[in-house]
Amino acid sequence: MHIYLDNAATTPLDSEVIDVMVATMQNEFGNPSSIHSHGRQAKTIVEKARKTIANLLHASPAEIFFTSGGTEADNMAIVRSIEAYGITQAITSPLEHHAVLHTLEELAKNGKIHLDLLQVDKGGNVDLVQLEELLAKNPRSLVSLMHANNEIGNLTDIKRVSELCQQYNAIFHSDTVQTMGHYPHNLSELKIDFITGAGHKFHGPKGVGFLYINANNKIRPLIFGGAQERNMRGGTENVYGIVGLAKALEIAYRDMEEHQSYIQGLKSYMIEELRKAIPSVEFNGNIEPTQSLYTVLNVSLPCTDMSDMLLFNLDIAGISASGGSACSSGSEIGSHVLRSINTDSDRPSVRFSFSKQNTKEEIDKVVAKLKEICEHN
Repeated sequence: MHIYLDNAATTPLDSEVIDVMVATMQNEFGNPSSIHSHGRQAKTIVEKARKTIANLLHASPAEIFFTSGGTEADNMAIVRSIEAYGITQAITSPLEHHAVLHTLEELAKNGKIHLDLLQVDKGGNVDLVQLEELLAKNPRSLVSLMHANNEIGNLTDIKRVSELCQQYNAIFHSDTVQTMGHYPHNLSELKIDFITGAGHKFHGPKGVGFLYINANNKIRPLIFGGAQERNMRGGTENVYGIVGLAKALEIAYRDMEEHQSYIQGLKSYMIEELRKAIPSVEFNGNIEPTQSLYTVLNVSLPCTDMSDMLLFNLDIAGISASGGSACSSGSEIGSHVLRSINTDSDRPSVRFSFSKQNTKEEIDKVVAKLKEICEHN
């Protein structure tokens, strides 16, 4: 029996998503840029998907731009907003996904911006007092802070961040890849310039995502070569992926309350069972339900002679998870997130991330295996 607990990396396709994608593949092959009937039909399908996503997010269809995924969307928002508004100061945290952190570091390295990294505490919480201090000194900055951390699950109060950015006339971009489809995003109420989504994080297809650009923002394309996406992204649209993305988000919103309650239950159950099975277990990041993404649990285990092979031993047992260490050894550079919150580098860490397809029986088997590994000397 194989147990998949790496849903923060990617999720299995929902059967309803497969059905709508297959039907589209079988019946629609036109290029949306073609003016004949086949092209017009494909264009209609793409625009229907755009409208579905916009309605779910309480945005305008004209504010949704399809991309190849979250990384491209983050790059487009950051690079082009800095260029469009002549921004010289950017603020982020050391916990950001590399799609954000590496992009901003590259811009800083090339002298385009000065980059400030916010302090984070041991629990992985970003210092919003420091954010306001930095904005007071440099009001027209770009602020890029993710809604939920992909490794430790910490949630950032993006409503509070948006209020600070409004107060100081800053541009606010949030990588919402991990929370899209898991929490509601009402963009008619949340004042934000850019957010991002990736289909494969909520049981949709890989290779497709979107960037929300608030209508008040005017930026240039990141990818040139065609007039697609209203002149904002060159390249023939991934029609099948876009259809799957929209269907997956539709399902996610339809079943969100039920799935949130169920998955939070799995996470809480695993925390409880781990504490009973391994008394010295610790958890990286904030695990309070109101402060933590309910799909992610980062576990710090006691060091044993099997610690270096933790993920390998889980994999051999048919358990898929992901991990990282705060230290560096050889080609394993470790997790920049765990290093930033000063986790004990002698203790192995593993991230378990859940979906609607996981069960308590699977959690029991994983906990039993972890107990066995930790007791091995």
